[in-house]
Amino acid sequence: MAADSAPARRADVAILDPDQTDLLRELDGVFTGWGRAAGAREILPPPVYPVADLEKFDVYTNFPHLALVAAPLELADGPAKPADGGFTPADLKQARLGLPHATCFGAYLFYEDTELAADTLVTLVNRCFRNEDHYTPLRRLVSFQMREIVALGSFEHTQQVLAAFTERITAFGDALGLRLNRVAAADPFFESTGARALLSRLSPVKYEFQVEDLAIASVNTHRNFFGERCQIRLAAGQETDAGTGERYAYTSCVAFGLERWLAVLLDVHGTATAALAAVRDAAAGVK
Repeated sequence: MAADSAPARRADVAILDPDQTDLLRELDGVFTGWGRAAGAREILPPPVYPVADLEKFDVYTNFPHLALVAAPLELADGPAKPADGGFTPADLKQARLGLPHATCFGAYLFYEDTELAADTLVTLVNRCFRNEDHYTPLRRLVSFQMREIVALGSFEHTQQVLAAFTERITAFGDALGLRLNRVAAADPFFESTGARALLSRLSPVKYEFQVEDLAIASVNTHRNFFGERCQIRLAAGQETDAGTGERYAYTSCVAFGLERWLAVLLDVHGTATAALAAVRDAAAGVK
């Protein structure tokens, strides 16, 4: 069946046709290339984590409404069968696996209990999962792909990375004919109370790049939240946290929602083929 005549799909999940797949891979290649040009090495995270790992980041305290977990079937009474499209709680064993709603968690868990000898930059892509109150094809999905570039180390390093990528995102959006608005947003990681939350209100720590009301990229400052939670430390002689005296690493990340980029480019350019050509032309001018 030709891509243009493919049947309509559900709103909450997406199976991309070949042209859309080419476009998404090209976009991911552009963002990965930016990371590598800045010195990032790539790591490969798993699509699920132990619930205990995600709990370290207050995932189930701050955003329980987005959280999805996985559990094996209870087979004590024989194979369980779904009814009305799902399993009941009695059909399931304890849910010990969490589905992440952000890609960058993998970077912090990778460096857990380590000391960084120098400022560090990594890139990774992963499947993310969100239990939204509604879904829209490509724009808001239960499962989607997010490419991130994550900086770990000194505070200055984390801010320099965000500044450089803010310029790239803005220039790339302009070249593609997208009307990007840079909007201050709530930070999804910090608790609603405490010193970090106060700092985030005084000085925004997350900016989204929106097309109309859809965020397709963001730049995020975490200060040393993840460094502390994962015990990622700076080498001796580097700056210390004023509150604890510890040398916890600072972190920041740049995130790209790949399917969302696909959605807005299809709106602007009409077809995936035309959008692919536009992405290649735009990428040639943004380094």
